[in-house]
Amino acid sequence: MFEGLQKKWKVSGWRLFLILIIFALAGSLTGYVARKLVATLGVEHIVPYILLYVLLLTIVWPLAVLTVSLPFGQFPFFRTYLARLFNRIRGRHTAEKTSSAGTSKRIVIFASGAGSNAQKIIDHFRHSAVSVSQIVGNRADAGIVSIARREGIPFLLIERERFFRGDAYLPELDPAADLLVLAGFLWKVPAPLIEAFPRRIVNIHPALLPRFGGKGMYGSHVHTAVLQSGEAESGITIHYVDGHYDNGDIIFQAACPVLPGDTPDGLAARIHALEHLHYPPTIEKLLNEQP
Repeated sequence: MFEGLQKKWKVSGWRLFLILIIFALAGSLTGYVARKLVATLGVEHIVPYILLYVLLLTIVWPLAVLTVSLPFGQFPFFRTYLARLFNRIRGRHTAEKTSSAGTSKRIVIFASGAGSNAQKIIDHFRHSAVSVSQIVGNRADAGIVSIARREGIPFLLIERERFFRGDAYLPELDPAADLLVLAGFLWKVPAPLIEAFPRRIVNIHPALLPRFGGKGMYGSHVHTAVLQSGEAESGITIHYVDGHYDNGDIIFQAACPVLPGDTPDGLAARIHALEHLHYPPTIEKLLNEQP
């Protein structure tokens, strides 16, 4: 059992020992506080007493866990643990409310950087039947890791060798995912992943494809190339992912002007605005079109 918890929570044996102690202490503290509160309120009849006691346990326990975790240095773990717990409860509640309208959808986000597009996608679907079931990243220090932790979404850190020459992490990806969404993910998607999710992997590119795409064309490299070419406009392209860089069928495009005296950073800011505006609703449209 303990080995299973270590693997599930990805903690050392000593840290697991601390976590279990915190659970025990927080449970005792919760019971004590709840009993004191019920006694203060002067509830005597057994049924109201039990109902109030259970309600207070539910409210006090998360606060007790976070409080007890502080001196043990485990506050970040329990903050993430509680966020995931509440997200699961909220997800089940949302699924129950929307079940009459159809089956809920699941998406997996792949990201390599700060994760601003990922955050917009998460926010867009926060109160819908669509859930972000997993986030995948290839950098342990990227901003997307903090987003996954804060949102309580399972995060999978991948490494190059296994991704490109192994099983592409297929056994660890959400098998029920309806769509894989690349949001600033800089690695090329390997063939096993494309074959496992045919026409269910989408990417957003910061230019108007088919121009300014291909290997090495990402971020400021794209914007610099657009400015050097003298183009009058740039934009975004949302497209399906196939076996080549920026080559899959185009789903949606939106344009913005290239202004006189533009810099890569200035153009990037307008491109980001287009990405945040159009990527989430385009993903929603694709999910709605699926059987």
